[in-house]
Amino acid sequence: MVTVFGLGFVGLTTALGFAEMGHQVYGVEVNQERMNLIKSGRLPFLEPGLDEALTRHLGVNFHPCDDLSKAISKSDYIYYCVGTPYGEDGQADLTYLNLAMGQTLEAIHDDRFRVLVVKSTVPPSTTQNKVIPFLRERGWEPGERIGVANNPEFLREGYCWEDFIHADRIVLGVEDGRSEQMLRQLYEESAAPIICVTLNTGEFIKYLSNTLLATLISYSNEMSLIADTIGGIDTGHAFRVLHMDRRWQEGTMSSYAYPGCGYGGYCLPKDTNALYALTRDAGFDAPILKNVIATNDGMPAAIIRRIENVLGPEDSIGILGLSFKPGSDDVRDTPAAKIIGKLIDKGYKKIMAYDPVATTEFQLHYANLKIVYCTSQEELVERSDVLAIVTAWSEFKGLRERTEKPILDCRYIL
Repeated sequence: MVTVFGLGFVGLTTALGFAEMGHQVYGVEVNQERMNLIKSGRLPFLEPGLDEALTRHLGVNFHPCDDLSKAISKSDYIYYCVGTPYGEDGQADLTYLNLAMGQTLEAIHDDRFRVLVVKSTVPPSTTQNKVIPFLRERGWEPGERIGVANNPEFLREGYCWEDFIHADRIVLGVEDGRSEQMLRQLYEESAAPIICVTLNTGEFIKYLSNTLLATLISYSNEMSLIADTIGGIDTGHAFRVLHMDRRWQEGTMSSYAYPGCGYGGYCLPKDTNALYALTRDAGFDAPILKNVIATNDGMPAAIIRRIENVLGPEDSIGILGLSFKPGSDDVRDTPAAKIIGKLIDKGYKKIMAYDPVATTEFQLHYANLKIVYCTSQEELVERSDVLAIVTAWSEFKGLRERTEKPILDCRYIL
């Protein structure tokens, strides 16, 4: 049994999706006009596929319900799909979420274990820092009679039904075993992979997805403004040619949407700086390009801060990887050189490095960096107190199995 608060795009899709999986679902909606439409079998908005699902399940597996106590009393799962609008300061407004949760608690009059699931989009740390304290203030300790989780949605308007029924992944932010087991059972009819993560990670994944899309759109718009500034450019045609890149066609762009130490090599630093400088000099100070450069320039210092959190003043540091990317011996503008240079500037003297193919090139290009070069990964691990993976060579992926020494995985490959 599931109760879903909020029957908008996300809530109604969620309710009917669970009904499609064979669950009994109660729908709660404060907007009476919307509720009356749904009760009559009509959608309050256009959404392909959802109208047929409503016809199939209304009064069978899906029950629009005005009696909240009845719905809560029969439910094992309470889903919150209410609005979380952002205010003038950009912060998410949790008024509707808090109201729905308060109503839920007031309607519980038994010892049945229920999982309260936030499906509304809320900023990372909301469940941990806002929802759980809200529950505790009212005398409810998560893990006793209630569990708390988040289950972000990845629905596109116009494709909501398809995206729910044929989801590419189901993300569950959940940190207690009983709630995880129940939520896995709830989704056992789905063929999508179920990924259980911490509460904060669950919320972050949703924002990671949306902000990437927002950034890509804004980046594209900024590039159109750059084209206007330069002149003589067929912007639409240029983008259509961009999309012919096999990395888009073959779905391998994920290697670029992944954190590391910053970009390097010859092309990206040179071309990004050159286009920004040209546009700036023509009168348009392109903010995204400007901050792309600033973020990249700031990454070595950020990596150093992570290293210094575990590196003692007398410790030796082993740098794994010198080329700017795996599969290449190109060391031009490589992040490794910037990181090693900053370590030397900070007074660290015991610096060693190893790369499967790029050591000779690195020594030639950066003869001023006085460090020790090791001939094998094993030698580097043995001689170092702390290790930092700076290039994502595949041979480094098993490093945790080879040593218990502190490892800074700056490429997130372990």
